[in-house]
Amino acid sequence: MTACFKAFIVVKINSHKKEMILATRGYIRVSTKKQEHGTSLEDQRAVLEAEGCTVIYADTFTGKTMNRPEFRRMCAELVPGDTVVVTKLDRIARTETEAYQLVMAWVQHGIRIHVLNLGLIEDTPTGRLILHVMLAFAEFERDLITERLQGGRAFKRATDPSYVEGRKPKYATPQLDHAIELLQEHSYTEVAAMTGISRSTLTREARKRGYRKSLT
Repeated sequence: MTACFKAFIVVKINSHKKEMILATRGYIRVSTKKQEHGTSLEDQRAVLEAEGCTVIYADTFTGKTMNRPEFRRMCAELVPGDTVVVTKLDRIARTETEAYQLVMAWVQHGIRIHVLNLGLIEDTPTGRLILHVMLAFAEFERDLITERLQGGRAFKRATDPSYVEGRKPKYATPQLDHAIELLQEHSYTEVAAMTGISRSTLTREARKRGYRKSLT
């Protein structure tokens, strides 16, 4: 049982409390540390504050897993009557199946979900219809993005002989050419200090080019 589904049991227990303080709880998420101080997390927070969220939970965590610290804390603190607010559905789940199971478990326990770019989801026939439609469109949007990326890569492979997929090389070819030339008169340690290129990179590049030199 995943962390988020364990939290549904907590919601059931909380429903027996005599006094409950209902809240509008916002959840925001970015995938990388680089986005923490950029516009993405700050913009999400500003939007949710404008929507009247009294509590906002923030994660810097990939959306591929449901086991996120602040997401788990929000699940544990939810009580029937609360409203969860997110800017987009992919902030809380990545796949159609995952999102459907999560949202339906919430609404069946009296928790409303407000996805700002799509609408309010409640445990009603209309709410369930809205959920199915929004999940289908979210899946469609992800498929379009994937298709465009694959098409772009295919075009580059066909038209650019120098195109290499994956991470962009840290050093340009002229930099490496110059470093290999320096190895003719200097040691690996000296060239590394002169160029800023690590010894391991110099060694790898030299071997790739068939250049042999004592590792000093």
